[in-house]
Amino acid sequence: MLIGIFGESCTGKSTLAEKLSSAFPCEVFTGKDYLRLARNESIAKAAFQKKLAAAVTGENVIYVISETEQLSLLPEGAVRILVTADMELIKSRFAMRMHGNLPAPVAAMLERKHGCFDAQPHDIHVISGKTDLDAVVGQIKARL
Repeated sequence: MLIGIFGESCTGKSTLAEKLSSAFPCEVFTGKDYLRLARNESIAKAAFQKKLAAAVTGENVIYVISETEQLSLLPEGAVRILVTADMELIKSRFAMRMHGNLPAPVAAMLERKHGCFDAQPHDIHVISGKTDLDAVVGQIKARL
């Protein structure tokens, strides 16, 4: 099974991927991790797309996406999970990453990107801090 988990930075995608990967065996890729598949970026991308296509009906793969252009790598048949959070939660989490300080330009960038995934088709919608992740894990396990 191929699971695409996508959303803005600091919405809880990695937390969900960790819960899923501890519930059943799978390989997890994040962002451009696929570059480790080959030295040449175009070859690595092609190999990754082939791996993702095979995972739709084969081995379990989770792909964590935080850039909208990476959505095009998800083939038809992938389970698509949108993870969202309200702006204040995103800002507070991002500030923690930056040792408690969120510079104004970073806050402005987060605000500009907020909602950029919301219109994307998805099978499951996780709202950070409100959705029971164990229930989502149960939904995915039921599909295996």
